[in-house]
Amino acid sequence: MYKILLFITLNLFATFNCDRECGLENIICKNNSKYRSIDGSCNNLQNPNWGTKYSLYDRILNPKYGDGVHSFPKAISGKNLPNSRKISTTIYKQGMTETISKISLSTMQYGQIVTHDMSFTYLPPNSIPCCTTNLKMLDKKEVPKVCASIEIPNDDPVYSYINATCMRMVRTITNNERACSQSLKYDEQLSEVNSYLDLSIIYGQTYKDHKTLRTFINGTLLVDIRNNREWLPSSVKSLCTGNFNTAERCYRSGDPRTNQNPQLTVIMTLWVRNHNNIAKNLQKMNPHWDDGRTFEEARRINIAEHQFISYYELLPLYLGREELVKKKILYNTDEFVNDYDQNMRPHIYNEHAHSAFRQFHSLITGKLSVYNPDGFSYDSILLRDNYNRPESLEQYKLFDGLIRGLSMQPQMESDIYYDPDVTQCAFLHAFKFNVDIKAIDIQRARDHGLASYNDMRSYCGIKRAKNFTDFLDVMDRDKLDFLLSLYEKPDDVDLIVGGSLENNIKDTLAGPTFLCILYKQFYKTRRSDRFWFENEASGLTLKQLKEIRKFSISKLFCDNGNNITLMQKHGFLPVSERNPRYRCKSINGPNLHWWKE
Repeated sequence: MYKILLFITLNLFATFNCDRECGLENIICKNNSKYRSIDGSCNNLQNPNWGTKYSLYDRILNPKYGDGVHSFPKAISGKNLPNSRKISTTIYKQGMTETISKISLSTMQYGQIVTHDMSFTYLPPNSIPCCTTNLKMLDKKEVPKVCASIEIPNDDPVYSYINATCMRMVRTITNNERACSQSLKYDEQLSEVNSYLDLSIIYGQTYKDHKTLRTFINGTLLVDIRNNREWLPSSVKSLCTGNFNTAERCYRSGDPRTNQNPQLTVIMTLWVRNHNNIAKNLQKMNPHWDDGRTFEEARRINIAEHQFISYYELLPLYLGREELVKKKILYNTDEFVNDYDQNMRPHIYNEHAHSAFRQFHSLITGKLSVYNPDGFSYDSILLRDNYNRPESLEQYKLFDGLIRGLSMQPQMESDIYYDPDVTQCAFLHAFKFNVDIKAIDIQRARDHGLASYNDMRSYCGIKRAKNFTDFLDVMDRDKLDFLLSLYEKPDDVDLIVGGSLENNIKDTLAGPTFLCILYKQFYKTRRSDRFWFENEASGLTLKQLKEIRKFSISKLFCDNGNNITLMQKHGFLPVSERNPRYRCKSINGPNLHWWKE
């Protein structure tokens, strides 16, 4: 059966000309279009399929495949690199650091919104068997070519107790399997979403999907109404991956990962409600607008607010405001920026999506605190029990309690300490088997043939290490000792591993090598988007742009929660003397008066 599914998935487009580019095809652009397309096409008028669904990832450095084309990287000696699960259990400790983060959990969670909006690894069907039914490695002769499962060591501290020796993973679909861009000399992976920061996670990736998310009445998105509140539309169970309780409700939106964890679903619900609130207000001011005009104007505002929050509120906490301004990722201006570069491809860097940004899985906490209106935590839910189980959000006051938790509960530190719900219990309910996200991250980076840590260090202007002790310029001795115990040579160290051991630069959440990648990506993301909210091509007037710059994550929480009445003005930072809670009515936001015709 798996061979049939694989044939359908990988060969659906194999009859086309092998020189065709990856991404959407047969695109016709309207040069005078006022609005960005749903699927990302025609953002770049010279290259209309750039950044669309099924586009290639870009690379900063050439890949390091073992055979130069497709196979997993090897050590310099020719041996296999150390086992991914062994690396995870050796380096990435269970639990929390003694220090308490000065950043709220909403920072981590909004980071997931950003990464889901920009990339989604394109995988074969889940039904392909890559382990036996009792979680053992398959006989080598029986392993499908798309499988890259992790062999679990016999002395594993967790899985040995259930006699499991196989952690399932399939390889990402590449240009060669989709029969596109085959002039490349090596395999390049595809993203299943468009590359733009455009809230496609709620609007959909294709026009076909998008139409199922619209009411086509007064510019609003489709919602279910229960208890006088808007909720994401109910989904067929197949879209709520691995939810075996058929009595539970799942949601659907523009992204299949909508139900992955409760707080992700919360924020996606808030953005849908925000769109509808904008549309209703625009329609009141401009009753002569039809559904299409109202929808597109509301969508433009919604995306602009999302881009503003992502860059001007979130990124400074991850990457440091001063450096972001210096590198022209942020601007201190009240005017338009107009920095669009039509020659810059919007495609996401493989090193960003599958190494640098995955460092922030360490920020995840497994215990989600629920706060009452007075600002006190009175309950909690466990992440391990709520993967792909979103229906609990509609229970009494839980939705607002989790919103307050996002803004008040500190996130974990960006370090080598991981919550057990990430490395031991991830997707336990969904797949009835624990998954180690960190081990999968390492294996995925190898699947994509990412360049080594030493290569990337050198690219980023850090002295190339000839000996392991040369790594001490960016990491502490105890972390270096981990590498010595696992790798043979400095050139063998995986980028995703070495970068995670670097000491964080002051006022950031990463070390110099990951920062190098992240700065490069977020510079590219804004410069390659013709409709970026700070460009006149976005369609906003200068007065409208000034209103967009008044929006905030706190305003998103206040305006779109069930009954949120108090919130600190800086919602990515916990409540403190410097960041007290205010009445939501007093928190500034955009005035839609400038959209009245």
